[in-house]
Amino acid sequence: MLPNRLSVERIEEASRMIDPAFLNSPQFECEPLSRLTGTQVFVKVETVNPIRSFKGRGADYFVAKLPASVKRLACASAGNFGQGLAYACRKYGIALDVFASVNANPLKLDAIRSFGAAIHQTGHDFDAAKLAGKTYSAAHGVMFVEDGKEPEISEGAGTIGLELAAIQLDALLIPLGNGALIGGVARWIKHPSPGTKIIGVCAAAAPAMQQSWERGAPVETVTAKTIADGIGVRVPIPEAVQDTLELVDQIALVGDQSMRRAMRQIWAALGLLVEPSGAVGLAALNLHAQALRDQRVGVILTGGNASRADQHGILSL
Repeated sequence: MLPNRLSVERIEEASRMIDPAFLNSPQFECEPLSRLTGTQVFVKVETVNPIRSFKGRGADYFVAKLPASVKRLACASAGNFGQGLAYACRKYGIALDVFASVNANPLKLDAIRSFGAAIHQTGHDFDAAKLAGKTYSAAHGVMFVEDGKEPEISEGAGTIGLELAAIQLDALLIPLGNGALIGGVARWIKHPSPGTKIIGVCAAAAPAMQQSWERGAPVETVTAKTIADGIGVRVPIPEAVQDTLELVDQIALVGDQSMRRAMRQIWAALGLLVEPSGAVGLAALNLHAQALRDQRVGVILTGGNASRADQHGILSL
């Protein structure tokens, strides 16, 4: 049975409420990648919007649904969610504090600042920054917004599934970090097409969600040291884990080198520079192409906010 906390009705509502800048992103068969993998690869390009990632969908829907009395929010982010929430908060006149690790991508942090949010860098990784953000919010009476926990954020991301449903996919590869994206997209996809295989993709060096899915309960890891900062989670959110148990058919792990290879392939095939988290779907398809041979496979290119090091590594080839 599909989980009740994520609603197909609210995903449909989100498709009417979200800022049009984030909706109806390009989706099409990428023939070079199809030839490369022996499958029919349909890409969903979530990098051509004001924040260059899918995070604007859920953030905008969440903020739009808040009471008018809310004037300040706080969140933790590796960068992309912070941008999405900052963009939405500026639109609705809400102050925002974003907590990020001391190792966060400076380009993403600069983008967050450009939308008017305050940055607090603390902790060695995303989850340490999240803990600091929760502590700060409790002390100052500020609503803390947790990406992956708030259903509206997942449902906003679920509009990607609503749009992809028109392609009638056999399988869909979805980056898996805190679970907001996969929960919302799978909730919609499984509604009209229960036979579509939902494959989550985690970084091999940040396998907390994969281990949680296998065990059926949240499993924390000691570290999450991967170039894919957008999915570098080591402390899973229980609600998001439950979503994966209900909706996800398989979870694949990919290493950093596989991500870099996929980034180069996407650049060669599409002329798009995606960040490592945005390339993990193709990285997993490269590893599992034989099992998906001749099938219609969707790959979501979730973000294009690559670090300077990643930009140099791909563009200098």
